[in-house]
Amino acid sequence: MQILLVEDDRPLAAGLKQALAKVGYAVNHVEKGEMALTAIRAERPDLVILDIGLPDIDGIAVLKKLRADDAELPVLLLTARDSVDDKVAGLDSGADDYLAKPFEMTELLARLRVLERRLSSVKSSEISIGDVVLDTAKQSVTLAGEELDLSRREYMLLKSLLENAGRVQTRAVLEQRLYSWGEEVTSNALEVHIHHLRKKLGNDLIKTIRGVGYKVNGGQP
Repeated sequence: MQILLVEDDRPLAAGLKQALAKVGYAVNHVEKGEMALTAIRAERPDLVILDIGLPDIDGIAVLKKLRADDAELPVLLLTARDSVDDKVAGLDSGADDYLAKPFEMTELLARLRVLERRLSSVKSSEISIGDVVLDTAKQSVTLAGEELDLSRREYMLLKSLLENAGRVQTRAVLEQRLYSWGEEVTSNALEVHIHHLRKKLGNDLIKTIRGVGYKVNGGQP
């Protein structure tokens, strides 16, 4: 999943980027509201984490402009303003969730998992296809009850495919969910990750759609 982080506090943004990347998210960061709107129009992320107190445009104004163009993009507001009125204003402007600073990383991750489930057909923390079970809360994958050792990107790639079981995921979409801006991506990086997953999961789960991308068939995700 690709997240756009809109936060002008550089130390906080650096810490969030590092923590989110550690659990598999691809995170891009901008410091101003206008930059955020430009970035979203150029390359729509899967989710936006938006600070209210920005140096150029108030985060609520950014949210209203964003919603005028895109009613569906999930937005989680971050703010030091913790009054009920501020929370109501954020939610009424189109935010999907609201988190007051300071907060625990575990709470942010839990809220992100809830927003992710809204994006997919998966409505629990476990995604099951055949003998494969991916648990988003535990960040684990098991095959026939045995836990597998997956790299961060292998886990996120498999997660994207399982959440969209039955639908083809293009190379461009998968790469966008695995890599942040500026990261060097070799031409065969995606194929290498797919190869490693097949070695660990068997060759039957992930199907190649030649010239397009990949898909996982089936069942109840």
